[in-house]
This record gives sequence, C-alpha cells and structure tokens, in this order.
Amino acid sequence: MKPIKNLGQTNSIFNNFIAELRSENAQRDSMRFRKNLERIGEIFAYEISKDMEYENREVITPLGIANTKLLKEKPVLATILRAGLPMHQGMLNYFDDSENAFISAFRKYYRDGSFEIQVDYMSAPNIEGRTLIIADSMLATGESMMLSYKELLNNGKPKHTHIVCGIASAQGIEYLQKNLSPRNCTIWVGAVDDELTANAFIVPGLGDAGDLAYGNKLND
Repeated sequence: MKPIKNLGQTNSIFNNFIAELRSENAQRDSMRFRKNLERIGEIFAYEISKDMEYENREVITPLGIANTKLLKEKPVLATILRAGLPMHQGMLNYFDDSENAFISAFRKYYRDGSFEIQVDYMSAPNIEGRTLIIADSMLATGESMMLSYKELLNNGKPKHTHIVCGIASAQGIEYLQKNLSPRNCTIWVGAVDDELTANAFIVPGLGDAGDLAYGNKLND
C-alpha cells in the first residue's frame, strides 16, 4: 500500500481554498479559481518539503556565518496539461529553481460517449535517482496520472515520487494503489470524494478544472 496524505483532514486555511474551488459562486471568477489552485500547490510543496533530505550548510551574512539546514537537492516538478498548470506554478513558487516536466494527457471521446486516455507529448529532464513531484488538480479514474507517470519513467527511475492531486475519487486512489510499481511513492490529496459517475466525473468534485481555469474547449 502506498502512503496517502490527505491535507483536508487537518483543520487549516487549506480547506478554505478547497471550498472555494468547489463553490459555484467562486468558480465564476476564473482568475480566483487559478489562484486557489496555485495556493494549494504552494501548501502541498511546503508539506512535501518536510519529507525531503536536508544537509547542514554555512550561510555568510554581513555580520558572520549562520549554520542552517537546507534542501540537499531540488525535486523535479511535473504536471499534466492543462488543468495541472496552476498547481504546478504554486509548487514552482516554492521549489523555484527546480527543473520541470510537462505531459499532455487527455480524454479522447468517441461518438458513443466512451473515451480513452491518450498521451501525445512529454517534455522532461533526466529523473534518474531524483525526487519527482507530479501534480494534477483532479484524480478521477487515475488513468491519466498512471499513464503520465509511466511516460516519465522513460527518462529514468526516480528515487521517490510524490503524486499530488487537489481532489481525488476513492476509485482513482484505489487504481493507483493497485497499479503503481513497488517503488517509493507517496500520494498527496486535498480531499477524497466517494462517487465517480459513468462519465468519470468526481461527485461532488468541482467540475472540469481545466475549463474553469482556462475556458471551455471543444472535444474531438
């Protein structure tokens, strides 16, 4: 079983940002929607940083030398286009000199209403032996995240992977638990919802995060 850390289970301002992401009224302001995704990305980054490796270093000040513990290395930040971009930016605000990876994974719809997940683009640095953080705003079936993770493995095997999702379905979490390899991996979520519709929408969820952040799109 992969460890799951649900930040929404702890009383903090984090839950206010999740609530605004869900709110029909707040969603009318796409700039605020993006900002709230960015904010939760920042909080996830801060919490993940507590689990990373540190080393003692000297910092020269105008008046002397300060000994402090600093990150041993910066993680590689990855996200799934396009809904993951605001959360990715939030993490980049904190891990500000990290290398970045981007994956295009999307639902290819068919006339009968069915769909399949396709990955058609990936840009990433070498992740061999490094800490990888891959973020997306929603985890519905878990297939997009799983395919994106496998695509990233073409650039090396990370020593630890943090999978980060704003809102997840219980089914998506279960899918990742069953299909992730036994490599070190931690799953971070802001909330877990029990229901997933036949069209793979999370209920109560928040709707289509990509559309809410960046505007409606035409499906193929």
